Amino acid sequence: MAMKKRALQGIRVLDASTVIAGPTIGMLLADFGADVIKIEHPRGDVLRETGHQKDGVGLWFKMANRNKRCITMNFSTIEGAELLKKLIKTTDVLIENFRTNTMEKWGLGWDTLKVINPRLVMVRVTGFGQTGPYKMRPGFGTIAEAFSGFSNVTGEKNGPPTLPNFGLADGIAASYGTFATMFALYYRDVQGGNGQFIDLSIYEPIFQLLGPQPMAYDQLGIIQERMGNRSRNNAPRNTYQTLDKHWVAISTNSPSIVRRVLTLCGGEDVANDPRFQTPAGRVEFIEEVDGVVANWILQHNLIDVLEKFEEVEAAVGPVYNIAQIFEDPQYIARNDIINLNDEDLGKIKMTAGFPFMSETPAEIRHAGPSKGKHNVEIYCKELKLGVEDLDLLKEKGVI
Repeated sequence: MAMKKRALQGIRVLDASTVIAGPTIGMLLADFGADVIKIEHPRGDVLRETGHQKDGVGLWFKMANRNKRCITMNFSTIEGAELLKKLIKTTDVLIENFRTNTMEKWGLGWDTLKVINPRLVMVRVTGFGQTGPYKMRPGFGTIAEAFSGFSNVTGEKNGPPTLPNFGLADGIAASYGTFATMFALYYRDVQGGNGQFIDLSIYEPIFQLLGPQPMAYDQLGIIQERMGNRSRNNAPRNTYQTLDKHWVAISTNSPSIVRRVLTLCGGEDVANDPRFQTPAGRVEFIEEVDGVVANWILQHNLIDVLEKFEEVEAAVGPVYNIAQIFEDPQYIARNDIINLNDEDLGKIKMTAGFPFMSETPAEIRHAGPSKGKHNVEIYCKELKLGVEDLDLLKEKGVI
């Protein structure tokens, strides 16, 4: 079978960012064929030591920096800044996530880099953006999840605001940063424009994903409150426990599905109850609606619940942990988890590249490399430095 083309072949990216949001932009671009060079401070990206490790190897780093070439560089030094400028000449995209004005302090701000390479697209990831009264504040995904309003509407009604225990805001920001990068490249390459910088805060993408809250407040004075797993827009929508102590999630977003679920769980009388004929009515009497569904599910094992819901063509999903995901035939059939051979860990598994594309699919070629693995390849072969030059730069702490 002929090898599929790489959608971003020929695009060169410098990923000078750390931790999650910025590196994930680089990961997504690399998955689809961009040549992504990960620039780490000589002391290493903190993500190498964040989260689970095996034999001292950070697993999160292995994923977020897969398909990249890794070099070390301290471009806060004069020599390091000059190395970065040399690389910028042949770069399409630069990703950085230093605090606002830090790159300018090092002589590497947008106004300087765009002169070196007018075609450059510079993705600037910060907690609060490059402007505004909070532009100098440090910001992480957790802060964005709180500041955006997400945490205020997440959690049980009488409980505290709830934070996710994974990089939600970072992941959303990375998705926005990736498509913004592609917009910028399209504008440059198809419409004949120049490069540009992208001002990507972490809080704004998740704020937008929360939906029409600004309109609801502006037009109706409504401030959304926490409702646990329930929805103010429709019912039933919740998680329910089965007889064998598993959990399932249900969402009913059309009248026909509502009728089928209520008929299954409570019979025709419940499905025809005048109180339950509109979304507003079901939300008003949500305790009764949830009670019918919860009681029925609690009397059946998981496999029976899934089969019965499938028979009546109603949406239901098991609440999985990662061990169950590994065994699920849907995940297996779509190769959502792939196998790789890693230089440090041997055989490993990680998520595939999404979404699937018919002509230019993602390709996971390797996990995140060891620190500075490609120093000689890039500095000597591409920038034509000698090995003795590298030794001197290493002594000075530049690489």
